Amino acid sequence: MAVKIYNKLVRDLIPDIIEESGGECRTRILSDKEYLEMIDAKLDEELAEYHKDQNIEELADLLELIQAATVARGYTLEELESVRAEKAKKRGEFEKKIFLIDVTEKVN
Repeated sequence: MAVKIYNKLVRDLIPDIIEESGGECRTRILSDKEYLEMIDAKLDEELAEYHKDQNIEELADLLELIQAATVARGYTLEELESVRAEKAKKRGEFEKKIFLIDVTEKVN
């Protein structure tokens, strides 16, 4: 029997799915500090996968991780949305596809 090492954060139902398919897995519960580190690592992993595949499944994974990171860092999803909406109100969104080339500042 071959053992494949993962050492990464997985979705909550993954151990059940592995066992239902006839596999065995070892898991452990992360400390809060480890959890935050692994969320950040998983965000990097999923962002790289999105860059490679550019599909909606990878965007959904990123959104799930952003929501998990929000809660893990002590915020609510409502706070996240409020901050997002306020930034959009003050600075705009990304709908107009504006690409900033340069800025010439006035010298006093």
